[in-house]
Amino acid sequence: MTNNKAIIAIPMGDAAGIGPEIILKSLLNKGIYDICKPLVVGDLGILQKAKSIIGAELNLHEVNSPTEGKYEFGTVDVINLNNIDLQHFAYGQVSAQCGQGAFEYIKKSVELAMAGEVQALATTPINKESLKAAGVPFIGHTEILESLSGSDDPLTMFQVNGMRVFFLTRHLSLKDACDAITKDRVHDYLIRCDRALQRLGVEKRHIAVAGLNPHSGEHGLFGWEEVKEIEPGIKAAVKDGIDAVGPVPADSVFFQALNGKYDAVLSLYHDQGHIATKTVDFYRTISITNGLPFLRTSVDHGTAFDIAGKNIADSISMEECIKIAADYAPKFTAETNIENKIIL
Repeated sequence: MTNNKAIIAIPMGDAAGIGPEIILKSLLNKGIYDICKPLVVGDLGILQKAKSIIGAELNLHEVNSPTEGKYEFGTVDVINLNNIDLQHFAYGQVSAQCGQGAFEYIKKSVELAMAGEVQALATTPINKESLKAAGVPFIGHTEILESLSGSDDPLTMFQVNGMRVFFLTRHLSLKDACDAITKDRVHDYLIRCDRALQRLGVEKRHIAVAGLNPHSGEHGLFGWEEVKEIEPGIKAAVKDGIDAVGPVPADSVFFQALNGKYDAVLSLYHDQGHIATKTVDFYRTISITNGLPFLRTSVDHGTAFDIAGKNIADSISMEECIKIAADYAPKFTAETNIENKIIL
């Protein structure tokens, strides 16, 4: 069974944040090693500091490639990029070297994934200000991964307790998000959601679209978006063979999905889906980026500079992130229409 386990690359994230700490705490869970082969891509000096802070009895094993890993409980295999100067390092501080380092851990992990040497990425928090200080021309993980992999418009999915939620719009004002809810967009996203689920190995793909207005508008009584845009978009997707229904009132659709009525929900705007998932379990809400040539899961919290280096951070989200990557990795299929090269 050991040889069948997926190798999960774990880029260390911003060294000044809680990433190194939650990685090591996660790898104190033997159950992680029972289901996958975790491989940390980071800075060995920072990981040694984190090991000392949490008081962990772990052997940090430096390797040059995934094939050299031991993947044994009690041993943390590390590809050491050695890019943090500890004399100029401080926890909880915006830092160009930490921003550059975080980018380099992601880049190396992507290279391994694109070469087929690892089967998935489970990413830790990075800091936008540190990226900017380093001159890294991206604002976050998704944009970095999109560029490095040559992908186009990756699709975000949240998962918590088996409930899957996609997002029609993300970082837009509520007013702009409402304007972006069009028939064509709903139609397109339902096709993309179905394809994403298929790539993750989900055989049943019954997708509900959340309503926008109270009671999904009550046939125009509380707004016309459902009648003019959302319902026609759903009907167009159904005509194309997608198993989609809705719009289902947003005050009930997520509860129904959590209880198995739907295999996924298409949320219409950022907070609609974020509130629904994080209220169920904030720490176990995991982000999955679809539309890449490889599988990527991520914790859905930040670098937590205020508690970094203090042995306070909880590793539950990181553990769940690795577990979900391990679960989906054997089922995941890469799309053939994405050119398999890294844009450096």
